[in-house]
Amino acid sequence: MSVKLVTIATFEYVADLQVLKTKLESEGIQVVLKDENVLNSDPMISHAIGGAKLQVFREDAERAIEIYDTIRSYAIGDDGLPIKCPNCGERKSERYYSRKNIFHKLFPFFEKRKYKCLNCKMITKP
Repeated sequence: MSVKLVTIATFEYVADLQVLKTKLESEGIQVVLKDENVLNSDPMISHAIGGAKLQVFREDAERAIEIYDTIRSYAIGDDGLPIKCPNCGERKSERYYSRKNIFHKLFPFFEKRKYKCLNCKMITKP
């Protein structure tokens, strides 16, 4: 019998991962952490391995994402307000890295700023 796990979030730092893990476990959702110990031993390789992953069982994924959305911090614009999606109007966007080439995979902070709407999935530039 195979266990079906779904990655619902990835984090550059393990400390950020622990906040969501604690919240989900307090709501009764079992959590599996992937690459957490690797980053604890060498945090400098976070970008190389894609960060630490938080996984839940497939049947809990939808509820876990809803809980994550309640505590997630969204991208903030120059005006101090959350970025508004030009397509759907929601203010639920996160910074987006396409990482199309090896340079941007290693150094995503050099990539031009983009945002991905978590509602309609549209990718926009500011």
